Amino acid sequence: MSDDKTVSEPDTSGSTLTKDTTADGDVLLKVTGLQKHFPIRKGLLQRQTGAVRAVDGIDFEVRKGETLGVVGESGCGKSTMGRLITRLLEPTGGQVEFEGKDITHLGVGDLRPMRRDVQMIFQDPYSSLNPRHTIGTIVGAPFKLQGVEPEGGVKKEVQRLLSVVGLNPEHYNRYPHEFSGGQRQRIGIARALALSPKLVVADEPVSALDVSIQAQVVNLLDDLQQELGLTYVIIAHDLSVVRHVSDRIAVMYLGKIVELADRDKLYKSPMHPYSKALLSAVPIPDPKRRGVKSERILLKGDVPSPIAPPSGCRFHTRCWKATEICKTTEPPLVELRAGQRVACHHPENFEDQQPQDTKLLTSAKEAAAENGGAATVEK
Repeated sequence: MSDDKTVSEPDTSGSTLTKDTTADGDVLLKVTGLQKHFPIRKGLLQRQTGAVRAVDGIDFEVRKGETLGVVGESGCGKSTMGRLITRLLEPTGGQVEFEGKDITHLGVGDLRPMRRDVQMIFQDPYSSLNPRHTIGTIVGAPFKLQGVEPEGGVKKEVQRLLSVVGLNPEHYNRYPHEFSGGQRQRIGIARALALSPKLVVADEPVSALDVSIQAQVVNLLDDLQQELGLTYVIIAHDLSVVRHVSDRIAVMYLGKIVELADRDKLYKSPMHPYSKALLSAVPIPDPKRRGVKSERILLKGDVPSPIAPPSGCRFHTRCWKATEICKTTEPPLVELRAGQRVACHHPENFEDQQPQDTKLLTSAKEAAAENGGAATVEK
């Protein structure tokens, strides 16, 4: 969003590096080894026979005033991660720190003060608003729950919030069914902003909206961040939306973060093969490219089950660069370039981390052949 958080300085090779000017002390949210396993129970005694590893050990930080975008295929654990960091779900393992305080296992009473500072915008504006309540009741609910009496009264503050998100304050007594999808999402945003939060987690805030309305909501979120100094974690599967709003982007695959990078670096030079495949699917609206052969990378097969994820690198079953070490050893998320961390033994646009392992797996050869050279095998 705001480009004033980074400055460019030349390195010794003459290329331009993006240097973050935000101090480490400005970290608002820190996540370490976060896990969420949903138990699978069977039989009369409901014994646990397995677990769905929705989120399986992720690490990242969110700094004050920035926007972190989270992308990935459906079922990769994005929404679960959002609910974990807002403590709507209890983590199985790992740690969540907010403003330096461990909030991982806080009880209901201790969580109440934190709820003012951490809010969530839900994906579906049709199901996240109670149809029996008026808009005034819905947007004013946080004040009642937290026991806060805003200056001038709840009604005046709710009407102010409605005007902030671009709605008519006089619609205070209307019901959700009287509004369009875009207007309902604005109501959800107004509710999230009621207590002046520091962190807002938006779970696919525009995916349920018409394309013509999406830009309005995205621009609204952008403007509100500038005015109110908000920090965002925006979960989405639309890469163009994430590119427009994010400072940094985390790419998730099967419960893991496989790449975490500054926005421009990720889009110009993705390092994880999965990131490259995702970006190849983004359509380019350029009439001059009509008739030009698409370089889209078609991934082989479906996403493996999170109940029994593959060994080693979880992407090796669909990757065109996979070797034996990818099958046996899980790559750590390491910083290979300034502002770009990746978990891959054979990254794109960079020298191999395991150059001694050059024999491709059979599945990798098939994936490379299926794409007809679009997925370049640098072996």
